[in-house]
Amino acid sequence: MGESIPLVCQDWANTKTAYRFFSNDRVSEAEILGGHFQSTRDRMVATDGPVLVLHDTTEFTYQRENTDAIGITKSINSGRDKAGRLRSHTVCGILMHSSLTVTTEGLD
Repeated sequence: MGESIPLVCQDWANTKTAYRFFSNDRVSEAEILGGHFQSTRDRMVATDGPVLVLHDTTEFTYQRENTDAIGITKSINSGRDKAGRLRSHTVCGILMHSSLTVTTEGLD
């Protein structure tokens, strides 16, 4: 986690395989996660009693000259300039919204 793909893959063959996987249009996030989502649904349906769905939103911000490269999360007030005009700056990044399902006994 947090390292470059070539460092994690350790050799050129594994690195090339990883890049091919990431650039493959036939591979989608929905297909990869579909089995996990279905397993979660199956476990929660089989549970007696209430199921809690805990949510969290995390903001990842990045400094970019070109805001199109990563996306814009918000524009915020930066105070006033010497002439008294309001200043604002754009925050670039992505938002990750995650959910965790648990029973009241703590099972996920």
